[in-house]
Amino acid sequence: MTLIAFNKPFGVLSQFTDAKSPTPRQTLSDFVAVPGVYPAGRLDRDSEGLLLLTDDGRLQARIADPKFKLAKTYLVQVEGAMDEAALAALRSGVMLNDGPTRPAEVEAIDPPDLWPRNPPVRYRASVPDHWLRLTIREGRNRQVRRMTAAVGLPTLRLVRWQIGAWTLDGIAPGTWARA
Repeated sequence: MTLIAFNKPFGVLSQFTDAKSPTPRQTLSDFVAVPGVYPAGRLDRDSEGLLLLTDDGRLQARIADPKFKLAKTYLVQVEGAMDEAALAALRSGVMLNDGPTRPAEVEAIDPPDLWPRNPPVRYRASVPDHWLRLTIREGRNRQVRRMTAAVGLPTLRLVRWQIGAWTLDGIAPGTWARA
């Protein structure tokens, strides 16, 4: 069995080919040359961080399928004035257009020591930004972004840091390690 922890950079598709775009976009094949592995779940093109790849179909399903409730932890830079009511709403679960979310674990954190993003996150002196550590146990399309927007805190930067026991610790953007 092969299991790889990859630090997906911003702008990279979480698939090995890009047949839909008339102009080439970066894919996993630009970074991972290990035959027979496939992503266990997805990470949006405009999100960064931990993506697990494996050649074990059962493990892939256990990681990706929400019925297993595997914790996924994100470092999230949000825009706006954060208050306890917004955090409490995330902890209770918020209503999205596809139904209510499960409660999230969330806490305000100091800005983490992360690599610079390319392109950089927009900065507006008149609008504050804050960082959250947010853990969910489901995985709907763009869920974290939709959750923070629902409580009035649009996401500026989203980095998945941990899936279950696997973390991004020590893995530079665009590189991978055997997990």
